[in-house]
Amino acid sequence: MATRLPLLLLLLLAVAGALAFPAAAEIKTESFREDPRASIMFEKFGFSKSGAVRIIVTGAAVSSPVARADPKQLGFFLLSDESLLHAIDEAQEGPSREKRAAATNGGGEDPDGGSAGAGAGCVLSSPYVKKLFTFHDMKGGHYNKSFPVTRPDEYTLFFANCAPEALVSMRIRTEMYNVNADGSKDYLPVGQAPVPAIYGFFAFCYAAFLAAWGYLTLSRDRVNAHQIHHLMSGLLVARLLYCLSAAEDQHYIRVTGTPHGWDVAFYLFQLVKGVVLFAVIALVGTGWSFLKPVLQDREKKVLMAVIPLQVTANIAAAVIGETGPFLQGWVTWNQILLFVDIACCCAVLFPVVWSIRSLRETSKTDGKAARNLSKLTLFRQFYVVVIGYLYFTRIVVYALKTVASYKYRWVSILAEEVATLAFYLFMFYTFRPAEKSHYFSLDDEEEEAAEMVLREEEFEL
Repeated sequence: MATRLPLLLLLLLAVAGALAFPAAAEIKTESFREDPRASIMFEKFGFSKSGAVRIIVTGAAVSSPVARADPKQLGFFLLSDESLLHAIDEAQEGPSREKRAAATNGGGEDPDGGSAGAGAGCVLSSPYVKKLFTFHDMKGGHYNKSFPVTRPDEYTLFFANCAPEALVSMRIRTEMYNVNADGSKDYLPVGQAPVPAIYGFFAFCYAAFLAAWGYLTLSRDRVNAHQIHHLMSGLLVARLLYCLSAAEDQHYIRVTGTPHGWDVAFYLFQLVKGVVLFAVIALVGTGWSFLKPVLQDREKKVLMAVIPLQVTANIAAAVIGETGPFLQGWVTWNQILLFVDIACCCAVLFPVVWSIRSLRETSKTDGKAARNLSKLTLFRQFYVVVIGYLYFTRIVVYALKTVASYKYRWVSILAEEVATLAFYLFMFYTFRPAEKSHYFSLDDEEEEAAEMVLREEEFEL
């Protein structure tokens, strides 16, 4: 039974991995020293009918304080998504079946004279996994071989350690790829094949967006441009550079298996665009520079909280993206990223809520009903759109990643980029450079009607 439990945990980790991180196929080189884990998940990859896995192991060694470890109980295997549910069922049924066998044999000995489930309990003996090799196949702790994958599916590469209390040390290099018709290697999973083109297209869109916005803020409406509009220009620059670096990163991974340094630019601009985006949402929500020249103390505190949170979130994203489930503490980094991202999303909504409540209170005393009604409507629309954008990019996109077939993982990336561009267009158009009266242009004749609306309708959240 003890050997069955790691198998169940292993398979649950595979499910978590499928939901938590996208398939990546960079050529990875990792070292492990006296690692006690029963299973190590490396990466997921969507194969075509002409895929392959190459594994190079050097300096492999096993130590155990209990007994000499059986090298046949340590090895690598692939688990397909199609076989995942069957393997989970096998893992759940295993313990009860072993208990019945132990009771039948009177004390835990199987018919062959060993302890119940000693060999059969190891995941490497499961009929639902594709065993690649074990330490028994190595020569002097070294191994180098490619394994063809001819059945299209998404597979996860695992290392299994079924030997009791065995500590494993090794250096491993993994390559997962598909072979193109011309014989070249494609290191991107089939579900991410369109990703470089998607990022390249949106980089072009943001370049055109930036040119149009620059014309407004630096030429046509230069007199009415405020500091917030120039910060919004910086947001477009950051988004453009992010898409460019993402396109180059994915292109080089596809062709060579390594990002050639573009991953550094990718994570840098991911950090910059994240910090600037949340700062712009918070500042626009306060009406800074185009409605009021300075921020209140509580609004400054929101910015002081959001910026370090975004830095933390992007550090966590970089750790997750550049390592993988084989890193001890990888799950903790995922939890940090989730918590910090939710905290940022909540924090940036406070300035908009404060602006709406402040305008509601002001409308009761200053006698400018039409102007206040227009302000309330403007900020309420912005509040709803921000919530919709955050919900879509955090919840809906995540759902698309989990329910879409491995062949269509690119759909979630496309959906996120489309939603982001649509949100930017709304925000930039709504708060474009214009005379102050542009945002709240109501005729004097509508003043009485606006007063009636303010009395009858509560702008509560």
